[in-house]
Amino acid sequence: MPRIDTFEDLECYKAAREFRIVVADWAKHLPSEEKYRLIDQTIRAVRSITANIAEGFGRKHPQANLQFCRQARGSLMEVLEHLNTAVDERLILDEPYNDLRGQWHKVRTILSGYIKYLESLTTKDRRFIERS
Repeated sequence: MPRIDTFEDLECYKAAREFRIVVADWAKHLPSEEKYRLIDQTIRAVRSITANIAEGFGRKHPQANLQFCRQARGSLMEVLEHLNTAVDERLILDEPYNDLRGQWHKVRTILSGYIKYLESLTTKDRRFIERS
């Protein structure tokens, strides 16, 4: 198992970072009238995913890390809603949407696994405290 020294070593961060880059590139091609609407909201939400993973890791406590990773997952869901809005308003074609949706699913799966891991750590912490 590779050593985890920084948040950049986390698989969930790596996947979210790739997703952020692809979504930001896609958003650049949206119509200019969406600049302060869909583009801005989507970019803020996708940046929030990686930022929350990083901030949680920096807290150095599983419970705090867990909370930030849950916020990251919430931002991930928000990005999906913005992609769905783009579909509904015919701002994205099926193929790029499906590609983005596939990457979104990958990030959700990896991030949810990390959240489960952190939950197991916080459960162990509680059991230790209760026995003390």
